[in-house]
Amino acid sequence: MRPNQISAETAIKLSEKLKVPIEEIMHMPQHILVQKMMEAAKEEEKNDK
Repeated sequence: MRPNQISAETAIKLSEKLKVPIEEIMHMPQHILVQKMMEAAKEEEKNDK
């Protein structure tokens, strides 16, 4: 599997947000990465209210 095509800055931000090592972010299957990003967005939205 080839690494995700995201910038280093994006990988760092996602790593911090999802509390996952950068290496895992880069090699995580894209559909799982998108799912985790959606979960994080929902959690953030819930905390903002």
